[in-house]
Amino acid sequence: MAGPMAPERTTETATDAEHELDRPWVTVVWDDPVNLMTYVTFVLQDLFGYDEQKASTLMLQVHHEGKAIVSSGPREKMEHDTSRLHAYGLWASYQRDA
Repeated sequence: MAGPMAPERTTETATDAEHELDRPWVTVVWDDPVNLMTYVTFVLQDLFGYDEQKASTLMLQVHHEGKAIVSSGPREKMEHDTSRLHAYGLWASYQRDA
């Protein structure tokens, strides 16, 4: 007679864990009461090489929605992007993409 068997790991749990590892990291710029919209546009152009239209679109998203994702990739790169945005005085953070 065999003893009690260990519980099996469900494929749902394994799939959830795999999905978590596959999710990219993102850098988020948050709205703040200090920086002018033109300055935020300038910073996005300078740091990320966005053209004026893309930088303006992201800036308006920050202004109207309170935040915008400005870059995505590996965690280390998002940490670096966040630090660079902080150096320009912008409120920014990085997180796993939703």
